[in-house]
Amino acid sequence: MAKERILVVEDDDDILQLLNYNLAKDGYRVTGATSGEEALKAVKLSVPDLVLLDLMLPGIDGLEVCRAIKRDDRIGDLPIIMLTAKGEEADIVTGLELGADDYITKPFSPRVVLARVRTVLRRRQTEPHTVEEPVRIHEMVIHPGRHEVLVGDQPLDLTVTEFRLLYMLASRPGWVFTRAQIVKGVHGDDYPASDRSVDVQVVSLRKKLGPHGKYLETVRGIGYRFKG
Repeated sequence: MAKERILVVEDDDDILQLLNYNLAKDGYRVTGATSGEEALKAVKLSVPDLVLLDLMLPGIDGLEVCRAIKRDDRIGDLPIIMLTAKGEEADIVTGLELGADDYITKPFSPRVVLARVRTVLRRRQTEPHTVEEPVRIHEMVIHPGRHEVLVGDQPLDLTVTEFRLLYMLASRPGWVFTRAQIVKGVHGDDYPASDRSVDVQVVSLRKKLGPHGKYLETVRGIGYRFKG
């Protein structure tokens, strides 16, 4: 049985061929695009199961492609993993804020790419369908069934990872979670994430929470907690 279809958006032919080869070898159906314009046309013509998206593209860059996809109600929940040579925190946060599910910096190992792809796809397939009660705290309502966060009456635009991070911490106010516990709770057991990636997600989430970001506290040497 054929695996999921992946759209690889990369203007470097060598990298594109490397990704296509390894993904196809792992059983995925792969299509490619070498520009932002081509990527958007491909997505709208036939929606893939996941997009591997380079940031540095000719014409429309990867950030604009991500923004366009996430603003489209028909394809807004499409998983996106960004591939980028940019390793600066600001660039990573920007991509995550636009709605990317994950990021991989170049140069990368094909094995790491495959692991990240499997994790994101598996996470989408195993989303819990049980009805969970909303969390109400500090004028916020966090609704797990809808993946919706309301601050007052205003919805908060969070990525899937940011939502899971907030829900995990706010569900147990005052409880301190280590970075390892956060990675496991948000991404699963075999997700190859570092402590640094958790810190980046927290920075992004605090920024989006605005004044409520003060409730997401750093516990030095341990991890994070949500103040009750």
